[in-house]
Amino acid sequence: MGLNENSKRDLEDFKTYILAERNFSEHTAKAYYADILAFLIWLGEQDCTAVNFSKVREYLHFIQIFNYKKTTVARKIASLRTFYKYLHREKKVENNPAENLISPKRPKSLPKFLTTDEIEQILSNINIDTPAGYRNRAILELLWASGMRVSELSGLNFGNLNLANNEITVFGKGSKERIILITDRAKNYLQGYIDTARELIAKGYKLPPVNDDTPVFINKTGYRLQTRMIRNVINDIVDKIALPKKVTPHMFRHSFATHLIENGADLRVVQELLGHASISNTQIYTHISMQHMKEVYEETHPRA
Repeated sequence: MGLNENSKRDLEDFKTYILAERNFSEHTAKAYYADILAFLIWLGEQDCTAVNFSKVREYLHFIQIFNYKKTTVARKIASLRTFYKYLHREKKVENNPAENLISPKRPKSLPKFLTTDEIEQILSNINIDTPAGYRNRAILELLWASGMRVSELSGLNFGNLNLANNEITVFGKGSKERIILITDRAKNYLQGYIDTARELIAKGYKLPPVNDDTPVFINKTGYRLQTRMIRNVINDIVDKIALPKKVTPHMFRHSFATHLIENGADLRVVQELLGHASISNTQIYTHISMQHMKEVYEETHPRA
């Protein structure tokens, strides 16, 4: 059974939409694309625009045989909602057949974070004697100092930098613009990378003149450094120092927010720095802080 040609075109247009207009990360866009592709394969020759609520429910019943985690099912439902919301916007369907789907309750889990000592251990074990090493140190200093997403860091252009005021403009989810602040230490590493290491990274490649649209962080061929490479940098360092934790770039963001709140930062300020649309997304870090306080209390109080 083949795939409906109209549905295939709708899927490709949807992918362009979530990347270009919704500013989804490459990782999220890839997951949504795969979710909808699986749904279209299940539909076969049926046009996706001729689907009703019952048909979508039938599909969800079908995928139960794969025993997906609740989080995966919730994402698949979110993919379907977003896909049909897009088709409705394009006037290809009269209503969204996935709008009233009920997502399974996701298990509540607190984001993992690094202690200040663990972060300093990671940073101090980066070899800054090479251009790439110095770039990597500047990257992780920025993640720790600013709480920006790794996709936001990868997307930085020179026009986003205002180092005289320790400010960087980033574009987060939904292309929402915000200004983040960085420490003097992070600024110094970033400036050092720009002044000396950057042009040495792409050895043998002629770099174009820098303008506002020029990427800040580049790879060895002079192109923009992708998020996957930043994850690889962290993995290599964590393996080297045998840190007993799985560390991701996003943990630097969680750590940034947690330590700000532990040190008395106003929740609204942290919300703005992180670029959260709702303060409820930021409040999770107060729970992390309380959990950490309880652990310290139980470890140190003689009667605990």
